[in-house]
Amino acid sequence: MLTTRLALLSLPFAAVLASAIPFKGFQQKVKESIHGPPSGWYKHAPAPKHHMLELKIALPQPKFPALEQHLWEVSDPSHARYGAHLSKQETEALMAPHPETLGIVSEWLALHGLAEEDVIRSSANDWVTIRVPVGLAEEMLTTEYHVYKHAQTGESVIRTMSYSLPEILHDHVDLIQPTTMFARFKVFKSTLHWTNHVQPADSSPSGSTITGPAGNQVDARCNTTITISCLRQLYNAVDYNTSATNGNVLGITAYLNQSANNMDLQQFYQLQNPSAYGSNYTFVSVNGGENNQTYEAAGEEANLDTQFGFGLTWPTPGTFYSTGGEPPFDPDLLEESDENEPYSYWLEYVLSQDTIPQSISTSYSDDEQSVPRSYATRVCNGMAALGVRGVSVIFSSGDGGVGDGVAYPDKPLEHQCYSNDGLKTPMFLPMFPPSCPYVTAVGGTINIPETAANFSGGGFSNYFCRPSYQDDAVLAYLATLAPGTYKGLYNSTGRAYPDVSSQAVNFLIIYQGQETLVAGTSCAAPTFTAFVSMLNDARLSAGKSPLGFLNPFLYSTGYTALNDVTGVPTQDVRLRASMPRLDGILSLDTVHPTSKS
Repeated sequence: MLTTRLALLSLPFAAVLASAIPFKGFQQKVKESIHGPPSGWYKHAPAPKHHMLELKIALPQPKFPALEQHLWEVSDPSHARYGAHLSKQETEALMAPHPETLGIVSEWLALHGLAEEDVIRSSANDWVTIRVPVGLAEEMLTTEYHVYKHAQTGESVIRTMSYSLPEILHDHVDLIQPTTMFARFKVFKSTLHWTNHVQPADSSPSGSTITGPAGNQVDARCNTTITISCLRQLYNAVDYNTSATNGNVLGITAYLNQSANNMDLQQFYQLQNPSAYGSNYTFVSVNGGENNQTYEAAGEEANLDTQFGFGLTWPTPGTFYSTGGEPPFDPDLLEESDENEPYSYWLEYVLSQDTIPQSISTSYSDDEQSVPRSYATRVCNGMAALGVRGVSVIFSSGDGGVGDGVAYPDKPLEHQCYSNDGLKTPMFLPMFPPSCPYVTAVGGTINIPETAANFSGGGFSNYFCRPSYQDDAVLAYLATLAPGTYKGLYNSTGRAYPDVSSQAVNFLIIYQGQETLVAGTSCAAPTFTAFVSMLNDARLSAGKSPLGFLNPFLYSTGYTALNDVTGVPTQDVRLRASMPRLDGILSLDTVHPTSKS
């Protein structure tokens, strides 16, 4: 319950005075600001003063460099500590703010009438969540909130162009949102490409095969329709059986009210993995996330992720996370649903758990430039915390090449990719979180032999520097470019992605009771994650640790077990931001756990 002004006045005068003393004499100073609303957004009206905002306050993590060092060591196969992942308690100790920060932020909140019972703290105390009316938020942050609308979609959010804090607080608060963030969190712009509801005719003779990258024979029908059987054939896992009892778990995340329909899942199992029929997964609601079981509520993305992810790994237990909280909202109806971009909610929940799935797939993201750098950094740090605990965090890389190639296939890149800072500077548009150096990003391929899918996303981060684990691969790739190629359109010193790729076209799913073919890197992420889960299954059954953060392993030795995908359709030059050496395909038999990896 929000403490009212009257309640504040009832507090002992000495306590209020003591709370105010640390802020006496300190001027309000701008903490974050933007030049104006990003392209496409316009100011609609003042925000209603009584509308409730859920503010998330990120407190500094002074020990994060130590956490990052642990991550590099436990993720490097050549290091003596490889696989020695940290516990929840050890990780939280490295995420915790300084005690002084906790004290001074609490005093500031109390000064504005917020008692301890009004404050929600994360398990590591590094996030503080409060619910306050717009009027009080404006006073606390010395700002004015407005309703902003998106001209093309009609979406509405309550945001501000800048906010200020007492200068003494600046070293004790990393960021407060929602304030200046206009992220349009989404399933990738065209991540789920509908093909059609009718399977394409297959001219392959009955029983004919195609030679896969490892010399194995793959059913020729897999060149027109991808099934669980096709993926197991292609990636050499036909005879591998997972365990249901060794502690291995596969995680799938969902946002934007995406629901996984259980009747569709069972129909999928009957069609593609009859042994799994009748099995289910564990559903976890985060921040009010739902899993509506009406056919009308079925989500194409959620159905795809759960059907192929859980179908490939059965009987490995599966966890399906549905995270609630999404803009847009309808300000005219005064709905209290104008919340933050949801990664922080999911991270806050999952990091508070004693046990976490060892491999987790996500197929949702934002344009990196639409997420404030401060917020992206904190979310990326959360991904590092998962990695140091032994979790492989995997994201699909997006479906617009290095920009909006799917939306504007006939336009040159220079006419479709712009900065959103008002200057409209031509630039490629990396995606976040795939651009985070602590996750593994998965691009898409098509056909057997495999070539890059003509929508597969890739590029270079403008926020995160290139991590050392990919120096050799990226520098070698950059050396292949003609001098001046795409000059000024990308940050050659940024974190490059994707890291790997897998099949991403003509996946046969069940949607609202019908067989449907879909495509996109949303297909690739759960596929690759499922095979990582199989590797974790083998390791755990052998008494070893899970793989955890994959990239140091992939770039040092793991790439030798991957198939080079260097073919790119000539008409899709925009896709060449995907590094040939890195666009590998997992081959389960050759990546099978050894004494070292």
